[in-house]
Formats: sequence, C-alpha cells, structure tokens
Amino acid sequence: MQRFAWRAGLLAPATIWLFLLGFLPLVIVARQSFASRTTYGNIAWTWTLSNFRQALEPMYLAIYWRSLWMAVVVTLVCIVLSYPVALFLAFQVRPRWKPLLLTMTVIPLWTSLVVRTFAWTHLLRTEGIINTALLGLGLIREPLPLLYNDLAVFIGLVAGELPFMIIPLVASLDKLDRQLLDAAADLGATPWVTFWKVIVPLSRPGLIAGSALVFIPSLGNFVVADLLGGAKSILLGNVIWNQFFQRNQPFGAAVTLLLLAGVAVMAVVINQVTTRHQHPPAPAPNPR
Repeated sequence: MQRFAWRAGLLAPATIWLFLLGFLPLVIVARQSFASRTTYGNIAWTWTLSNFRQALEPMYLAIYWRSLWMAVVVTLVCIVLSYPVALFLAFQVRPRWKPLLLTMTVIPLWTSLVVRTFAWTHLLRTEGIINTALLGLGLIREPLPLLYNDLAVFIGLVAGELPFMIIPLVASLDKLDRQLLDAAADLGATPWVTFWKVIVPLSRPGLIAGSALVFIPSLGNFVVADLLGGAKSILLGNVIWNQFFQRNQPFGAAVTLLLLAGVAVMAVVINQVTTRHQHPPAPAPNPR
C-alpha cells in the first residue's frame, strides 16, 4: 500500500498536467464540434452534425489532400537529407566533437518558428538574397517566383522540421554494432547494399520516430503556410486557424477533430507495422 501511494504521488503531477492541457481541451473541442454558430458568431449549444458535413465538402477535401501530400513529401525529403548527416555524426565524427555538432543541429530550434519563417521571406522574395545573387551571377534574367506558393511552404517546412529527423536517426545509429558493417563488407556487400540491408533496418526505430515528429507537425502547421504560402497555399492548419479567429469555433472544432482522428488512425497503423517488424510471427511447425 505504501509503495502504491509512493507511485501515485510521483505520477500525480504528470497526470494532472496531461488532464488539464491534453484531455480537457480535447473534450471542449469535441463538444464545440457538435454545436452551431449563431448569426452574430456566438456558439449555440444545440446538437448538430452540420459542421462535419460541411468539413467533408469537396473544397475542404482538396485542402486535406494538399496538406497530406505536402506532409508526406516533406517527411520523405527530410529522410533523404537526414541520413547523410546522421551517418556522418554517428560514424565519422570523433566523440569529443559530437556534442558540439549535435548542439549546432538543434540551435535553429532555439529560435521561434515565426522568426525563422520571416527570415525565409527575406531570402525568397523577389528582391531577396537568392534572386539578387542569381541575377548578379547572370543565371536568370528576371526574379524567380519563390515566395507565396507551395514551393516556399515546402522549403519552410523542411527547414523547420529537419532537426527532428536528424536527432532520432543519430540516436539509433549510435547504438548500431559496427561489426555488422565490417561483416557486410567482408561478405562482399557494396556500401549501397550495406546501407539498405543493414543500416536502414537497424535504424528503423529512429526512422519511425523521426518520421512521426516531422509528419504530424507538418500536417497541422499553419505559421509556415500563412507566411510563405499566402492565400495561394492554404493547408489544414490555416483552415482551423481562420475558423477559430473568424468566430466560427464549431466548424473549426469539427475540422480539428477530423485531423486528430486521422492522426490517431495513422499512429495505430504505424504502431501495428512497427510491432509486426519487431516481433515477426513464428514459423509454422514442421509436420514431420
């Protein structure tokens, strides 16, 4: 009994924190999603499914699809860009330099996402550094339209989410047994085959964790899409933001609930796939 009370005392602060900042807001959002909006923007607490019917209209389905493929592409590009960096930090860097380089990797996260996104507007705008440099080198004759489109949003999301992919991969690669790489080389495997057959499977936990850390924020991000995409690149996060600040909280809550449900389904699928890879089914016994 004393041990139980000790454990309950240790878990109480975290439990209260999660209840107040996690579960309770979710209950409030779920309740608002079934309410309706009055003429003057107030909430009428009447049970209705009209918000969900509106959220499934073709116009919003197109925004869901754009948000999904943007998040998928950002995640894939972060994987491609992160593996070389993670391999270098895990296998090539001396131990005394690794903490410094890892700190430099996460230094961008010490700055607000809004500030970093504003910095990209100065880089990508018509008279920005990139266009000015290309014009000065004679590579282009007129400024490129780099801002206020899907490309700008894609660049901003990749730049903002890349550290969240690098760190889990480095953590997984640090635990990799180097003798397996030597064994693969002794058996005649090329570096590319070793990467696909040895490194990628053994770094799967970090790959899955990094993909989740990149995909989920990219799916609901609104700051990058609002500042770099403008009105030409509206993602799911922008829809939710606009509805809540235009005094249409019930519809915004319905879209939020659909987003949370989609993320939950993806999390369950990823967990099932991960568990299946970690614990493959036992082979059938030989009848002989």
